[in-house]
Amino acid sequence: MDNGWQSSAAAWVADMGKSGDFGRRYVLDPVMLPRAVARSPRNALDVGCGEGRFCRMLKSRGVDAVGVDPTSALIAVARTRDAHGRYVKATGERVPFREAAFDLVGSYLSLIDIPDVEAAVPEMARVLKPGGTLLIANLTSFNTAGADGGWVKGADGRRLYYPIDNYLQERSMWIDYRGIRVVNHHRPMSAYLRALLGAGLVLTHFDEPAPSTDAPASRAARYARAPWFLVMEWQKPPAG
Repeated sequence: MDNGWQSSAAAWVADMGKSGDFGRRYVLDPVMLPRAVARSPRNALDVGCGEGRFCRMLKSRGVDAVGVDPTSALIAVARTRDAHGRYVKATGERVPFREAAFDLVGSYLSLIDIPDVEAAVPEMARVLKPGGTLLIANLTSFNTAGADGGWVKGADGRRLYYPIDNYLQERSMWIDYRGIRVVNHHRPMSAYLRALLGAGLVLTHFDEPAPSTDAPASRAARYARAPWFLVMEWQKPPAG
């Protein structure tokens, strides 16, 4: 089934640029990168790596990072931008690596793109070494519960409120923004937690980060009004 990513790849790459979009640059990067390197992982797998941006950030901190993504056009860009890197076309539901291969597995805003989280989460846990960390950034379920409608605006265009509806109903939806048209998946938070706990992982960190102090104030206010992103760290219990 077409999810829009192949045809939206060029627009996505242009939108990301070199520094990432607003949410990544000013909300998630200040949290994700320090947490990713805090335990000095030797290697990492980025599931849903896209054009390879987070892999390159990890490599700049001395981590041997590998990326997987199902979109050929994005994998091609990742390989062009990091000629010595390793980028593999694969889905999150079938990760082509051996068991316990990585100190760190990252899912940086990719769970919302994966059709079968109940298959993908155990795969992430499988390739994680005992004692290793699964680091997740995702849209909150409050966000995705209203994403098919977006902000309710007044006659003057001012954002009045962000509606949440049919929260418990899992569903797929087409999302359009800045020339990008892709399928996202809404799931209640409980669906993610069931999958993660069911994989035997232990939650060690949870955050709903606010924009950093250097974020442009005009845009930061919007991200502070509604819970937009979450960051979670899950640990695979040590062997024995």
